[in-house]
Amino acid sequence: MISMKRLMTSATVVLWLWTVAVEAEYFKYKDPKQPLEVRIRDLMRRMTLEEKIGQMTQIEREVSSPDVVNKYFIGSIVSGGGSVPRPRASAEDWINMVNDFQKAALTTRLGIPLIYGIDGVHGNNNAYNATIFPHNVGLGVTRDPELIKKIGAATALEVRATGISYTFAPCVAVCRDPRWGRCYESYSEDHGIVQLMTELIPGLQGDVPSNYPKNFPFVGQRTKVAGCAKHFVGDGGTKDGINENDTIIDWNGIMNIHMPAYLDSIRKGVASVMVSYSSWNGVKMHANYDLITGYLKETLKFEGFVISDMRGIDRITSPPHANYSYSVQLGVHAGIDMIMVPNKYVEFIDDLTLLVKKNIIPMSRINDAVRRILRVKFLMGLFANPLADLSFAKHLGSKEHRELAREAVRKSLVLLKNGKDETEPLLPLPTRSERILVAGSHANDIGNQCGGWTITWEGQSGNTTVGTTILEAVKSTVDPETEVVYNENPDEEFMKANDFSYAIVAVGELPYVETSGDSQTLTIEESGYTTISNVCESVKCVVVLISGRPVVIEPYLEKMDALVAAWLPGTEGQGITDVLYGAYRFTGKLARTWFRTVDQLPMNVGDPHYDPLFPFGFGLTTSPKSVIASQ
Repeated sequence: MISMKRLMTSATVVLWLWTVAVEAEYFKYKDPKQPLEVRIRDLMRRMTLEEKIGQMTQIEREVSSPDVVNKYFIGSIVSGGGSVPRPRASAEDWINMVNDFQKAALTTRLGIPLIYGIDGVHGNNNAYNATIFPHNVGLGVTRDPELIKKIGAATALEVRATGISYTFAPCVAVCRDPRWGRCYESYSEDHGIVQLMTELIPGLQGDVPSNYPKNFPFVGQRTKVAGCAKHFVGDGGTKDGINENDTIIDWNGIMNIHMPAYLDSIRKGVASVMVSYSSWNGVKMHANYDLITGYLKETLKFEGFVISDMRGIDRITSPPHANYSYSVQLGVHAGIDMIMVPNKYVEFIDDLTLLVKKNIIPMSRINDAVRRILRVKFLMGLFANPLADLSFAKHLGSKEHRELAREAVRKSLVLLKNGKDETEPLLPLPTRSERILVAGSHANDIGNQCGGWTITWEGQSGNTTVGTTILEAVKSTVDPETEVVYNENPDEEFMKANDFSYAIVAVGELPYVETSGDSQTLTIEESGYTTISNVCESVKCVVVLISGRPVVIEPYLEKMDALVAAWLPGTEGQGITDVLYGAYRFTGKLARTWFRTVDQLPMNVGDPHYDPLFPFGFGLTTSPKSVIASQ
């Protein structure tokens, strides 16, 4: 009897010990049935300072390795422009690379997945063979939020196709001066149009459910990606359009012009907000506590995370990185949660750790940052599905997405002139002619057609990715009996020696990005004006202008029979010929004022000195050939 009691007691003790052991292995943060904030709290109470600072650190792919991710508990990796696994990398190459980093993160003590970010600003534009949509300067022309939402959804799928779950889009800058080198990243000079275009966010992230908490980040997991409204705030209003310069404007100006699109972005559940390199009235935005913490977080109640721009905190000092510890202190104190370091991560981690240990940066600030980052990671489903697979690879550059981009090109074109005589319009062009000329530096060049932020950071001339050039589109559109002659820069002798029914001249700006695109002259590529003169003085011509903004054109306007602003249309050149040849009509209306001379700048609709060559909202229309035929 005693032996039986002892046996039962021993069994009870063993069962109890086993139960304790099982319970000890239960982590609330790993349980998807637990409420979000419970999971966050449970995970954070387990984290060391080292692990928390790791979550705040975003490093470049070029300096990343599985060992680095594991050793420093890295929370995020970024591929800057042109930072790829290998030239012309496939979707599988991307996925394998991202998964290698992710597996390293999952083997850390707490197994917190990392978030991989990329600048998918007009499609997944770093990836070879991706669909490249028109840049924002063209999309603003469409004034079509449903189209923009579809582009967001397509971009999300193509970003997911490469195993990535976070894109730094949309740019909600309100460009007030086309001399700014990032003006093509802005939808319009008018904040109302920019606000409409925030529909990219539900396209990227998914629609916020009707019963969802207000101003709370939302990401619809597997087919969606986390988005990022940028660059907070006033980046499009810098003095003289100089990149990263000072935006000199009062509180009402910043609130009424540059802030409204952020309110829309937050309402639509944007996951993150990126801070601008620029200053506001002399205060660097990366050090602006009042706007980042005081207004964005406390007044607007934004609950996602705030991320710096690349080396953004370095630029707090002049010269950059002159006093890095001080820059870290100011940036983190201002309310930046994730720092896009991106290369000198050991220095950043060491400096931030020391600042916390010296009580210069309070632990409450670190906890606020980490809480926000983890919130987005949980909402994205990264803890449930951290690894990518090839199931989305088929969407990269898919026919469906290219057709969507083609539609976007059609709707983004603005017809500025059609005929030297209103009674004799040149457009739509006839598909059947004896002999036609296609000319210009941008007629047969995908790189020029796409502009900056394409395959590389700066973009580059040449057929850098898969797409349809304007020349190829013309050849596939005209009647087989029509002879198409291509000459990039025809001289006067060539024009005199040949007889053409009409000419299409595609010229414009060469690819640029950010500060390299700042321009006080706003002229197109040097040979472009010569080509316009040589061709248009000899034969009826339509000039297709490929540019990231309005440029100087008035002295040459009278030579042209027709002028089309095509902006930076991306890979689908057939959208241009769809409208030139009348399969579809021109519908685009300027979302930017077209100046006469640069001396007028800055000049925006509503200004007292408003005297444009083409006003905001201008755009001629045509009828499709099917309508013309019926008439």
